[in-house]
Amino acid sequence: MKVAAAYIRVSTEDQIEFSPDSQLEKIKLYAERNQILLPKEFIFLDEGISGRNATKRPAFNEMIGLAKRKPKPFDVILVWKYSRFARNREDSVVYKSMLRKDLNIDVISISEDVGDDKMSILFEAMIEAMDEYYSINLAEEVKRGMTEKAKRGGVLSIPAFGYRVENNEFVIIPEEAEVIRKVFNDYINGKGFLSIAKSLNAIGVRTHRGNQIENRTIEYWLNNPVYIGKTRWNPNGKLSKNYTADTAIISDGTHTPIIDMEIWEKVQEKMKEQKAKFRKYYNPDRKDLSHWLTGIVRCEKCGAVLSNQGGFFGCSNRGRGTCKGVGYIKTDKLDGIIFNTLSDITLPNVALEFAEPESDVQANPNDDNKIISTQIQRLEIRLERIKLAYEDGADTLQEYKANKKSILSEIDDLKKALEKSPEKALEEKAEICKKDLRRLTDILHDASISNTEKNKVARSIFKEVVKGGENGKRIKVVFWR
Repeated sequence: MKVAAAYIRVSTEDQIEFSPDSQLEKIKLYAERNQILLPKEFIFLDEGISGRNATKRPAFNEMIGLAKRKPKPFDVILVWKYSRFARNREDSVVYKSMLRKDLNIDVISISEDVGDDKMSILFEAMIEAMDEYYSINLAEEVKRGMTEKAKRGGVLSIPAFGYRVENNEFVIIPEEAEVIRKVFNDYINGKGFLSIAKSLNAIGVRTHRGNQIENRTIEYWLNNPVYIGKTRWNPNGKLSKNYTADTAIISDGTHTPIIDMEIWEKVQEKMKEQKAKFRKYYNPDRKDLSHWLTGIVRCEKCGAVLSNQGGFFGCSNRGRGTCKGVGYIKTDKLDGIIFNTLSDITLPNVALEFAEPESDVQANPNDDNKIISTQIQRLEIRLERIKLAYEDGADTLQEYKANKKSILSEIDDLKKALEKSPEKALEEKAEICKKDLRRLTDILHDASISNTEKNKVARSIFKEVVKGGENGKRIKVVFWR
């Protein structure tokens, strides 16, 4: 007796006749009539998924993966229609060829009998071509209908902050509308995206999805014409900050605006001025790194890499309002600190640390010093984590104090054990190779060498440069040992 697998797929546009239960019932009847065994574990279902691309069908991929096992687990794959297997002829040809020729597993449409002679190949190909045509045509018709609806100002997307949808129309949510008005007024009065986002987060404002407000959230709101009574829809997909894309359809909506045109125009003009002001730092054709320290400088508070933001390094998470650290420093100031550090000049607020070289070789388990040092580092990390837990409200003050006392006690015990070790002569402040430092300094001062090349050399000397401290003025330079 043959063993079969059943593949069932239902896309969002399918009618009830293509429901999973309906397809499975017909497949079971077919298997029973033809004396084919259909185990429950070989029934695969993709629900609410288009058949245009096989990579987006998890159950289909699971079935194909199982089919490749040896010995083969089943002899045939049963589908209600060939359109359930694939609506893309390329996918269909590839997978059917692999199943039939390489694995000796047939694919049968139980409702489309094409026979088993050589003409069946043509009939099957014609059916699949018609299915693919239907799929493409349906997508075009849906897109055409949505385009016409967008031109009429109809609702095509989830409601923006400040609105909800009732009877297929945007309706104002009064308390959210007040937030939107505050955002527009604050921006006109001189506040930036980040400052506005922080002020809203401080009073507990959240997006419709419950997320914190970020600077990009504010930027999106200030560019959304829904607040002046219009609708915007892009047939080509998301705008991705290209709010004035030529493909976007902006039409007069039927809903009540939250912002008047005078305020809207003031905000648009101010944003245009801001973009023009900082455009000099933007170079789309740049192939070299913007700075030789790119990827090396980090924020102590959140650990994010600081990016070069037009003359200064800044924490991207702080820019989004999700980091409370002070992660900004001018690039030329940081250059000076690094150069002075390399010249052995002792600077205030600059700490030097040394890290073990990254290696796949495991540490000697008998090296007590390394084991103790690693334990101390882990405890220090735990110390930072319990502090964050207290700051975030996860732990009470009493819990924080108790945990802190316990960890500090462990650290003290480990440090005492380290001091008693006969290997104490190997100080943590290992001597840096002077030759390497001179080579790095010469390279960094050489204007003919690209930032990319300088960065490669710098990474061989520095593990990281950390910007932090309570006031944000502390720099920690971590060298590879």
